[in-house]
Amino acid sequence: MGDGLSADEVNDSPIEEVRLTVSIKDDPTLPCLTFRTWVLGILTCATLAFLNQFFGYRQNAISLTSVSAQIVVLPLGKFMAAALPKKVVRVPVTKWSFSLNPGPFNLKEHVLITIFANTGSTNVYAVNIITIVMAFYRRHIHPLAAMLLTLTTQMLGYGWAGIFRKFLVDSPYMWWPANLVQVSLFRALHEEEVRPKGGLTRLQFFLMVLISSFAYYVVPNYLFPSITALSFVCWLWKDSVTAQQIGSGRHGLGIGSFSLDWATVAAFIGSPLATPGFAIINIIAGFFLTLYVLIPIAYWTNAFEAKRFPIISTHVFDANGGKYNVGLALNETNFQFNQQGYDDYSKIHLSIFFAFAYGLSFATLAATVSHVALFHGRTIWQQTQAAFRDKFDDVHTRIMKKNYDAVPQWWFYSLSLIMIGLAMVACEGFGGQLQLPYWGVILAIGIVLFFMLPIGVITATTNQQPGLNIISELIIGYMYTGRPLANVVFKTYGYVSMVQALTFLSDFKLGHYMKIPPKSMFIVQLVGTIVASSVYFGTAWWLLTSVDNICDPSKLPVGSPWTCPGDDVFYSASIIWGIVGPLRMFGRLGVYAKMNYFFLIGILAPVPVWILCRMFPEKKWIRLIIMPIIISGPPSMPPGTAVNNICWIAVGVFFNIYVYRRYKIWWAKHTYILSAGLDAGVAFMGILCYYTLQIRDINGMRWWGLELDDHCPLASCPTAPGIKVGDCPVFH
Repeated sequence: MGDGLSADEVNDSPIEEVRLTVSIKDDPTLPCLTFRTWVLGILTCATLAFLNQFFGYRQNAISLTSVSAQIVVLPLGKFMAAALPKKVVRVPVTKWSFSLNPGPFNLKEHVLITIFANTGSTNVYAVNIITIVMAFYRRHIHPLAAMLLTLTTQMLGYGWAGIFRKFLVDSPYMWWPANLVQVSLFRALHEEEVRPKGGLTRLQFFLMVLISSFAYYVVPNYLFPSITALSFVCWLWKDSVTAQQIGSGRHGLGIGSFSLDWATVAAFIGSPLATPGFAIINIIAGFFLTLYVLIPIAYWTNAFEAKRFPIISTHVFDANGGKYNVGLALNETNFQFNQQGYDDYSKIHLSIFFAFAYGLSFATLAATVSHVALFHGRTIWQQTQAAFRDKFDDVHTRIMKKNYDAVPQWWFYSLSLIMIGLAMVACEGFGGQLQLPYWGVILAIGIVLFFMLPIGVITATTNQQPGLNIISELIIGYMYTGRPLANVVFKTYGYVSMVQALTFLSDFKLGHYMKIPPKSMFIVQLVGTIVASSVYFGTAWWLLTSVDNICDPSKLPVGSPWTCPGDDVFYSASIIWGIVGPLRMFGRLGVYAKMNYFFLIGILAPVPVWILCRMFPEKKWIRLIIMPIIISGPPSMPPGTAVNNICWIAVGVFFNIYVYRRYKIWWAKHTYILSAGLDAGVAFMGILCYYTLQIRDINGMRWWGLELDDHCPLASCPTAPGIKVGDCPVFH
C-alpha cells in the first residue's frame, strides 16, 4: 500500500470540522528534514523573530503569525527544487550525507518550515523583563543572565508538553481549532488548482491582497498616523472632558471611534479572521458588558474614588491623581520596597478600568476551572482513563502509530532537567540580579503542572487561552514581597513555560494532522526555539541600546512609534505586584480589597449556563455560551484600546458571521489567505519605512495628522473636584 493507508480506513474523527478539513492519506516515504527544510526553516524563524520584536516596541504592536511565512515559503521551496543540483553532499568525519535536492518540494517539508516559523512568531516574554530593567527602571542587567533567562523560560515548556502529550495531542477530542486554519491553507497551497473563469487562484488572490496592503500601509504608518484611531466625538466637543472620555478610542470608551488601518484591527488581539464566529459573539458580549455597562456605572458613581484618575489608563497614580513616583517607594541601593517612603507618600491607585481589568482576570481564572469541570469534566475523566489504557483510536492516531516511531519520553525529561538547572544558575548567580531564589523556580513549576490540563483543554477546544500571569503574580507577591524583579521573573517562569508547552502541543497536533514523523517535529521545535530566543534577545538588546529615549513617549520626537505599550503595562504590573505587593493593593491594607469577590463570581458564573444546558439539551446554541470568554471582557485591554476592539469586532462579525453564512464557498477559499496577505503587507511596508526613512529620523510632514494619537487630550483628565493634573481643567 503505497499511500500508507489500508483500504478499510474510515474517517472516524469525532469532530466534524476535523473530518471536513484534515486528509486521511499519508505517504511515509516523503523526505522531511531536507536541506531545504533547514535553510528556509531557520531563515523564516529568524526573520519572524526579528520582525515581531521590532514591531513589539511600537504603538500598534503587530505580531506576525507563521501563516504569512507559510505562504511566502512555498514559491521559495519550489524555486530551490527547480534550481539546486541533485548532488549528494557528505558531511566530513561522519557517515552522514544529504542531497541538496531530494526531488519536488513536498507538503511535509512545508509543514516543518512552518513549525520553524511558529517558534519564531511566539513572543519571548522574558524580553519584557530586560526592557523594564533597562528602559523603565534604568538599571544594568548582565547580558549572560538576560540570555539565560530568555532561553530557559522558552525551553522549560518541552518537559510539560511531553507529560501532557497523550491527553492533549493523541486524544481526537482535543482538536485545536487554530490548527485547522493552517491545515486548510496547506491543502489550498498544495492541491492542484485550476483558475476559475474570470476569477483568481489562491496564490493570485494572496499576491493581490499583499500588494494592496503593502501600498496602503504607507498612509497610516508614515503620512497620516492619526488615521489609526479617528474619534469624531472629541472633534465635536473640544472642551468637554466627559464627551472625550466617552468618544476617545485610545483613552476612553471609544463610542463612535474607528480606524482605517489593518494594524489597528490585528494589533494585540490577532487577526479576527481566524477566530470562530461563536467565540466572536462571546467576545462581543464581554466587551459590551464591561466597557459600556460596568465601567461607566463604576466611574460615574465614583467607586474607588475613580473620578480622581483617568477612566482608562495603564499607569499607576498617587492619591492626588498625579503619576505615582516609584522612586519614593523603592530603595535605590538594594532595589527593594521602601516601607518608610511608601507610608510618607501614598497608596497606589489605578484607573477604574485597570482595577476592574485585574478583577475580571481573577474571575476569568476561576471561571475557567469551573467551566472545564462542569462541561468537560466527565469527558476529561473518561479520556484520562482511556489515555492510561492507551485507548485513543481515531484514524489520525492509527496512521501515526502505524507509520512512525514516537518521541521517547526521556528526551523531554532530560531537556527539562537541564533547563531547570540553568534556570537556577540564572536566578542564583550573577550576584542575585534577578532577585528570585531557587525555590521560586520550583514553585513556579508546581503551579504550571497544576493548571496545565484545564487550560490546555480550553485552548484545545475553544482557541482561547486563559493566562497564569495574574495568579503567579499573586502567589509570589504574597510570599516574597517588595522585590520587583523577583516578581516578574517568577511570573515568567510560571506563565511562559505553560504558554510554550501549549505552543509545542499545538505544533505537535499540527504534525499529527499532517502526518509528520514526531522525531523530526521535536528536532525542528528544539532548534527553532534556540534560534528564536537568540534573535528576540539580540533585536531587543540592539533597539534598547540604539534608539534614544525608547519607551518614553514624553521625550520621543513627534510621530515616533517607539512607545512600548506592552512593556508599559508590564512595568506597571511590576510596581503593583512586585514593589508594593498584593497585600497593599488587593489585600486588607489596599484600596482594592473588594476585587477578591471576583474569584467567587468567576467560580459561579458557568453554573447557570450548565443548568440551562441540562434543562434544554436540544438547544445546541446554549453550549456555545462560554463564560470564561465573556467574563474576561475586552480581549487584550490593556495594552489594547477601545478602538482596537471595536474594529476587530466589526471585521470579525462581517467575515466570520455574515460572509461565512451567505458566501460559504468564497469564505472557505479566501478568508485565511486574506488575513495572511494583510498581515504580510503591513509588515513589509513597516520595515521598509523604518530602514529607508525613520532610522534616519526622517518622519512624515509636520501636521496634526502626524501624531500617533486620536486628538482627545481631555479624555485622560480626572473629573473629581479640586484635582489638578497637567493641562486639565479643574472641576469645582
